Amino acid sequence: MQPLEEKLGYTFQDKRLLENALTHSSYANEHRGNDTHSNERLEFLGDSILGLVVADHLYRTRPDLPEGDLTRIRAALVCENSLVEVAQSLDLGSYLRLGKGEDHGGGRARPSIQADAVEALLAAVYLDGGIGQARKLIHTLVLDQEQEKTAAGRDYKTALQELAQRESGQVLAYHLTGERGPDHAKVFAMEVCLNGQPIGAGQGHSKKEAEQAAAKAAVLAWEKETP
Repeated sequence: MQPLEEKLGYTFQDKRLLENALTHSSYANEHRGNDTHSNERLEFLGDSILGLVVADHLYRTRPDLPEGDLTRIRAALVCENSLVEVAQSLDLGSYLRLGKGEDHGGGRARPSIQADAVEALLAAVYLDGGIGQARKLIHTLVLDQEQEKTAAGRDYKTALQELAQRESGQVLAYHLTGERGPDHAKVFAMEVCLNGQPIGAGQGHSKKEAEQAAAKAAVLAWEKETP
């Protein structure tokens, strides 16, 4: 676990907390006689700690924004996609304790498992070192990327629709152009067309996410051409 602690910049006093944070329910179910517990309770706590720290940060640093914008930015920072990015930056999947079936089924790369483990890890740091250490880690892993993730939280489909509606008779349509990967890690490719002409393309782990990516490409290109 030392390599993970080095990535976190935090050394646990109680290594059992770190071990618990990395223990999926599938592993706990296979080792019931060994007093092994899943990270689900830690995940519950970590979700609240993350939400509190992010909300507190936004309230103090963005006094110009109304409640609706603060809510949107917070959602972008604490959503599953954001937490999966954190997990991937830590290579968290390789440290997880999974049941044999879950492991063989690709559980280490499953977005929901990775995101839950990040929340559990934040709770473990909180219990081991206090709110100050948890806040420090959240700033490093999440809030330091606030500007990028805030932009990622923009609803590009709505933004593209608004741009298209500046002229009457404009028709937007999204088309699935391909998909790849196993069921637990499927990647969809989507294209958005304006009046039948492609204006953007993107990929995502769901069709909705791929549509947003395609719309983002189209919006950024549109805004670049029309300052």
